[in-house]
Amino acid sequence: MATTTAAQQRARSKVEYDAFLAACPSRDLLNRISGKWVALILSALGGGGPRQVDGECAGEPRAMRYSELSRMLAGVSQKMLTQTLRSLERDGLVSRTVVPTVPVTVTYELTDLGVSLHRMVRGLKTWAETHMDDVIANRAAYDTGTG
Repeated sequence: MATTTAAQQRARSKVEYDAFLAACPSRDLLNRISGKWVALILSALGGGGPRQVDGECAGEPRAMRYSELSRMLAGVSQKMLTQTLRSLERDGLVSRTVVPTVPVTVTYELTDLGVSLHRMVRGLKTWAETHMDDVIANRAAYDTGTG
């Protein structure tokens, strides 16, 4: 029996990832990144805000302070925002920088991995915004039995 290196074992297991299988770790990751707060945080950090902020063009990834994110994401609780940012940092999608000022300044920014996911999430956000009228009309037709 031939021995395999750790790198070969990782490469083989990577090929075997299949989110349709209950035990696959990619299923957990897919579940985590498909949450609404994750999508909105990635969109915000990726420059997907509703308007220009501080003269910066929308669409350009940029670092944001916790308070900026909190204001932009209407309805997110402090606990949920903190938990989501921590999980994104743990997964390597967001980096957290602490600047020793008075008071302490903490900023969050997409990593290269986060930017790659942001591109896909941004498309979903845009799709939802573009097709919301269609979905509302389809829901109404379905609910009245005409659809």
